[in-house]
Amino acid sequence: MRTIKGPGIFLAQFAGDAAPFNSLDSIADWAAGLGYKGIQIPSWDGRLFDLRLAAESKTYAQEVTGKLAAKGLAVTELSTHLQGQLVAVHPAYDAQFDAFADPAVRGNPAARQAWAVEQMRLAAQASANLGLTAHASFSGALAWPYVYPWPQRPAGLIEEAFAELGRRWRPILDAFEDAGVDVCFELHPGEDLHDGVTFERFLGAVDDHPRANILFDPSHFVLQQLDYLAFIDHYHTRIRAFHVKDAEFRPNGKSGVYGGYQGWVDRPGRFRSLGDGQVDFKAIFSKLTAYDYAGWAVLEWECALKHPEDGAREGATFIRDHIIRVTQHAFDDFAASGVDDDLNRRLLGL
Repeated sequence: MRTIKGPGIFLAQFAGDAAPFNSLDSIADWAAGLGYKGIQIPSWDGRLFDLRLAAESKTYAQEVTGKLAAKGLAVTELSTHLQGQLVAVHPAYDAQFDAFADPAVRGNPAARQAWAVEQMRLAAQASANLGLTAHASFSGALAWPYVYPWPQRPAGLIEEAFAELGRRWRPILDAFEDAGVDVCFELHPGEDLHDGVTFERFLGAVDDHPRANILFDPSHFVLQQLDYLAFIDHYHTRIRAFHVKDAEFRPNGKSGVYGGYQGWVDRPGRFRSLGDGQVDFKAIFSKLTAYDYAGWAVLEWECALKHPEDGAREGATFIRDHIIRVTQHAFDDFAASGVDDDLNRRLLGL
């Protein structure tokens, strides 16, 4: 077993135009000051990071890692959640997702997808140049408008959606294979990969590609009412990244899983700051440790109520206190009687 690395923090929800959140130097100082040991970098945010330069210049990548190391920080993963989303977009969402893309390709779905694929290839090489082994992303979605089977779905619709998703992602996964980096899909509502069954469908479409893996985020499973602890038992060999995010689900006489189109404060299922929700993190950290999870525990702050800076400050301590420093010997070693082959045979009546 290995001790989980952390605490880390995903910077996407904190980056902004005001100091200290508007440059990698200053936001890294802020994170280190709170006690974080790693940062997950949103690769689309030019205020913090130049993805193309990191892919094309090992010198730049080494400058980034060196600068962070001097502050006591490491890069946990790069994130391409926005770019990965654009690998597969159903036309119903064209207008909403257009803002995720470079302005030059907006309004042109084919050009936007090609741009997204190139971004993913850059992310593979940039991750390698940074010395990373895992990468965080979304799968995108073609079938999501049909998630509820009414009207009745025509035969073969979902099969074709996943076949096409596989065709789009296979060359990207191959690029990550060449780079020696795992793609860790965050299983998330709005993505075709949103639970274990859909992840298995995708694996079937990409021939169980070794680089197709999981970013485990229990908060999304609370909102779906999926057993997130049993999920770890099923898929621990594919879990290569971990977002530590809390959530709660409090159904009532008026609204349940679907939320009634309400805002986040009023939805029965909503995200919360660490320790304010219902997720059993003690059990999660225990299971991941027992299964020898080798990656980072990274805070993703999303809360309908609490200020983000308070959530970040509390989150560092919360994660640190949940990380289990693994033992190097069994608790009952004091009573060990040593190795005696003759004794073992006598005890077995042999």
